[in-house]
Amino acid sequence: MAGNIPAVIVAGTHSGCGKTTLALGIMAALRGRGVEVQPFKCGPDFIDPTLHRQVTGRISRNLDVRMCGADFVRRTFVTHAPAAGISVIEGVMGLFDGGQGSAAHLAALLGVPVILVVDVRSAAESVAAVIHGFETLDKGIRVAGIILNRVGSPRHLQLITEAVRNHCRAEIIGALPRDSGISLPSRHLGLDMGAEMDQDRLAALMAAHLDLDRLEQLATTATGPAANGIDAPRQETVARLGLARDEAFCFYYQDNLDMLRAAGAEIVPFSPLHDDNLPENLDGLYLGGGYPELHAALLAENASMRRDILEFSMSGRPVYAECGGFMYLCKAIIDTRGAEHSMVGVYPVRAQMGRGLRRLGYRQARLERDTFLGRQGGICYGHEFHYSEIDPMPEDVERAFVLDDGRFEGYVRANTLAGYVHLHWGRTPDAARCFVQAMI
Repeated sequence: MAGNIPAVIVAGTHSGCGKTTLALGIMAALRGRGVEVQPFKCGPDFIDPTLHRQVTGRISRNLDVRMCGADFVRRTFVTHAPAAGISVIEGVMGLFDGGQGSAAHLAALLGVPVILVVDVRSAAESVAAVIHGFETLDKGIRVAGIILNRVGSPRHLQLITEAVRNHCRAEIIGALPRDSGISLPSRHLGLDMGAEMDQDRLAALMAAHLDLDRLEQLATTATGPAANGIDAPRQETVARLGLARDEAFCFYYQDNLDMLRAAGAEIVPFSPLHDDNLPENLDGLYLGGGYPELHAALLAENASMRRDILEFSMSGRPVYAECGGFMYLCKAIIDTRGAEHSMVGVYPVRAQMGRGLRRLGYRQARLERDTFLGRQGGICYGHEFHYSEIDPMPEDVERAFVLDDGRFEGYVRANTLAGYVHLHWGRTPDAARCFVQAMI
């Protein structure tokens, strides 16, 4: 346990500056050098951690102080960071955006140096002013390295480099050309899940344009704690929990799954898209978010699976669903073309996709009644991000939560609890234990 955790946080000046592409490239290039890389994501995002895992072969963990609390974030970082290797944390939005949820706040909490990605299109010497501002705004963080993205020419790079040397403390450790030809496609919920990402090309580009030796040296200047690799104690398995997992249902916080296992759940994956029936002898179901709207026709065709889930829900066994999983439990999904696709029908409403964002933001959910996630009066923490909205929910369907913006949510029917908010149980680990106990 000697020594601090080598780590960097790859942050940006703003959303769209190339932060995710650069973070993935750094992970791929370091791994290509034989370095063990542990990825982390600042914030509540599900998609970037999926890309991280594809590149590194390791599960990426969310480090979200606002949603999970500082103690949980620090413990997660220390537990999963490799003692011999480098932890690469991808930031969120701009470095200082998001208050307690920002990359800057996380960098200060963990004592991790910042690698700042700067999009230098349409600017030259003025880039130094931008970097100087980021260096001096908060003395609690250290902007150690700069990666210039979308550099137009050698002369363009020369002008920026001279200005940065004259006015800034941070050093330029990389410069990517504007015509590098790398970008990640977008979709309505963020970046694509990355099936077509060319990792070798990405790694080669980083090796050609970044000083990876210097980046590794900067990672060793982190001042946070040492890694400990301690796993949470696990209870004897007492219940079988069916987990919907396929192309349509892929958004889960790994820490929630770990807490369920530690509480005694055997997690049994199944596919609402491809399996004809639920696995046998299940005691509960967990349907996470994802892209059911992109697979609505196939989900509708799988009538035997929809029937199994409806019967399971109506039997009174615990079922928990979030966002995309909630949409699947509704009567139907209406896609952006207006086509209606039959779903499970636990809830007598339709979920209609829109082309604009309906809800986005952190949520606190106060329990208005006892549920299998906790007792009345308890607070759960999560995040909401969706492009669909449901028909008005009938009043006879009970609401379990009142959100901090005053809306009632968390719809209860039989012993099924579902809604749009993705909950993370970092602040409320009893939720996993309660869920497992409800399955016994």
